[in-house]
This record gives sequence, C-alpha cells and structure tokens, in this order.
Amino acid sequence: MKNTFIDLFAGCGGLSLGLEQAGFHPVYVNELNIDALNTYLINRPEYKYLKLNEFHSQDITELTGSKKNLLKLSNNLKNRFNINNGEISLIVGGPPCQGYSGIGHRRNYKVDKKEIPSNYLYKEMIKVINHFNPKGYIFENVRGLLSARWSKNGKKGEIFQDILKQFKTLKNYNFVHSLIQSKNYGVPQNRPRVLLVGIRKDINFNVTKDNIFPKQDSTYPDLGELLSDLIDNNYDKNYVSNKYLSFPKTNIQKLLRTKKDGKTILKKGDKLTEQEYSKHSDKVIRKFKYMINNNGKIPQKFKTKKFAQRLLPKKWNGQGPNITATSLPDDYVHFSQPRCLTVREWARLQMFPDWYIFKGKRHTGGLRRAGNPQKGIFDREVPKYTQIGNAVPVELAKRLGLSLKKKLS
Repeated sequence: MKNTFIDLFAGCGGLSLGLEQAGFHPVYVNELNIDALNTYLINRPEYKYLKLNEFHSQDITELTGSKKNLLKLSNNLKNRFNINNGEISLIVGGPPCQGYSGIGHRRNYKVDKKEIPSNYLYKEMIKVINHFNPKGYIFENVRGLLSARWSKNGKKGEIFQDILKQFKTLKNYNFVHSLIQSKNYGVPQNRPRVLLVGIRKDINFNVTKDNIFPKQDSTYPDLGELLSDLIDNNYDKNYVSNKYLSFPKTNIQKLLRTKKDGKTILKKGDKLTEQEYSKHSDKVIRKFKYMINNNGKIPQKFKTKKFAQRLLPKKWNGQGPNITATSLPDDYVHFSQPRCLTVREWARLQMFPDWYIFKGKRHTGGLRRAGNPQKGIFDREVPKYTQIGNAVPVELAKRLGLSLKKKLS
C-alpha cells in the first residue's frame, strides 16, 4: 500500500478525511475519547482493519509506553500491508489543546499548565516519529499555542519554544512551521491553525514554507451558498429535519451532498442526518429575531455576562470569513432563522461532507465538557459539536495533503 499515514490524537477525523481526499490511506489511528474514535471508525468502512485492536488505540501510552508495543505495531504493519519502518508516508497529529486554547480560557482555573498531563503529549508523538521514521510528519494545533505559557508568570510563547526544541531532536528531518488561516484555503470561516511540517532529509526536497504549504486562494463560499439548502421553514414543529427539502442550489452544496462514491448527489427527499434543532426559550427567540432584523445588534435588555452570540452573515460582502467554528454551538445565530446552527450546519463550516456522521451526545456543558484541572479532572466529554469544533477543516487538510503528496511520491 502506498501513501499511508498514522493519525495520532485523531479526534473525529477532519485531518484524516482531508488526507484521504488527497489520496492517502490511514493504517493506524489513535484517539482517547471513545465517541470521537467511534465517529472516526464508523465513517471508514472501507478500512475495516482500523476496527481491529492492532490498528487503533485510545491512550497514546498504550503504544508508546514500551518499545515492545511499537515493535509489535511495526510487525503488524509489515504483515498486513508489507510496510517497513521508513516507508510510511506521514505521521500526523494534533495533541489535545485545552491547555493552550484561547477558547478554553473562558474557564480560567488557577493551574499551571505543567500540571496538565495532556500538554506533554507532543513528546509521545515524537516517540512514534522516531520509531517509524516516516517520510514526513504534520503537527497541528491551535493559535493559542504560539503565546501559551507554562505558568502565570512564565514567558509568553515558552510552550511552543519547548515543542520546537523537541522536534529539533529529530535529527533526520528538516521542518517549517506557520500560522495558517483556513479562509485562505477555501474554508468558509477564519480558523487559524499552527502547522509544523517535517520532511526526512534523504528526500531530495528544499523544505521551505513556500514549498510545503499550498498556495493561498481567496475563493470561499458565502454562508448562504453553504447552508441555504438546509433551511426548513417548519423546523420548530418537530425540531428535526430528516429529509432534504430541496435540490442542491450551489456548487458547494453539490460537493458536500455528494456521497462517498464520489458520483451520487443527494437529492430532494433523500435522507438528511444531524439536522436536529435546539429548543430555545421564548426570550431567546425574541433576542435572535431582533438580531436578525437589526444586523446582529443585541439590545441592552437581552445582554448577559455570558459569551455574546454573533449573527452569522448570509454574505461576506467583501470582508471574507470572520467567524470560527468553536466547540460551543450557541456562539452563533443562523442568518435567517432565530436559532443556533445544527450539527450538520456546524459540520459544513468545517467542510465535512453530508455523508459524514457523528457519534455521541449532541452537546453537553459545564464541567462535563471543560473538565476542571484545579480538581484534577482532566477527562472531558466530547459531544458532536465539540468534535467538529476541534477538527482541522477538511478542505485545508486536503490541500496540504495534495501539496505533500507530490513531494513524497
């Protein structure tokens, strides 16, 4: 098998899906959260082997905890795919980011980041790279990583500098890193991601930002183009839409409604998934209606101390995407209906196709989602909205994959 990759901390599979669309094939997946892992696996029936215990794990230390386990995986890859160490195309991963994310700081516990175990998982990724010696690797994370400190009195950016030092220990690789804006790669949102890409030195290639990262493209769909076919004027009767009520109206809708076979486009009357609506109170609905009718403004009587909602614009009007799909569905209000976005609409913001389904709860909140490091609670629930919000935009991953595939082949 050619063009293979291992995905560590895979989440629901946004980075993997983009790489698959670029022609790569996953041979091993690691993801701690069972709901996100189930999402990853259920969407890849063609890779049946991933469901076998030999080719997936949850806790990364199940793999990296001993040399014996890494050697066992090497043997499994050799026996199943005839892949030797040094022949895997990519090892990719985005270690959990709750310790770095600006969004996570809404819940500001007084805990040094050195005390949060997940903030060291990049070292486990480096162990895997060291062992398998792939042709290249991709490390990705949130923008907040660039300024994150280990402690309140620490130096700004010190965590990222420590990460760079660790990747420099991989003497067999040259690497570059950059802060990438997803909107420059066909994604209908402004989602910045830190990407660090390494290429093995024996591959005859000049590793520079211009050579590694795909060319920027300012073409992205308006939200009306992206979501208008999902509008149900009777959504508040049953609070769920199970079928498409129209044919696709735009090219991006045709693309995202194309089945996995790459040929069949879901038509009017076909089954629609993940289109369940939140039941808002009358007060919230009045607030949302006011926002829709007043260009997103919120009257004083509706303002709260909570993180304020924003009205999604139907058109970018030359400004370009200025929103980011987070893990919180109530951050944004639909541009024409007094409600928050559905899971399917949220997924489209990340360029997940409509055939992609998500496992687990629809949403959750409070400590169940954020954890509480101050009390030693690091495990978190990862409902559907959070899985999507944590993902790498599929189109960004695809374009990066296409760029790297040419260099590694």
